[in-house]
Amino acid sequence: MSPEKPEEPERNADAPPEIEPTVPAHFRRLWFAGGMVCLALGVIGAILPIMPTVIFLIGAAACFARSNPVWEARLVQHPIFGPHIRAWRERRAISRKGKWAATLGLIGGSAFSLIFLPMPWAMVTPSVTLVLSPWIWTRPEH
Repeated sequence: MSPEKPEEPERNADAPPEIEPTVPAHFRRLWFAGGMVCLALGVIGAILPIMPTVIFLIGAAACFARSNPVWEARLVQHPIFGPHIRAWRERRAISRKGKWAATLGLIGGSAFSLIFLPMPWAMVTPSVTLVLSPWIWTRPEH
């Protein structure tokens, strides 16, 4: 006779996920620190038009998923940024508006680099733009 498995309690779909107990505390602290840095950069990006926001919040949510599920849940359930984070997690999708914002930001950064940086450094941002822009536009939309 095989031993019966204990019945797992039902989990609320809105409840934050549990952290694996095998993750050492020092790693959780590092993930949390990374999440706070990404969150700070995302807040700066929400204020300054030259900085991206959502990509840093996606990074913060990923870090918090490994360190602090309460903070992760707050980001994922945020009324403005949550849908973007969930779309990226579920389908690797970027909104049309996000694609335009990213592309225009990359082009603006490229123009800035070409005007103000010496060669060969001036070519770094345009090169990144040439690689990232097509990739961004091949992502599904949400």
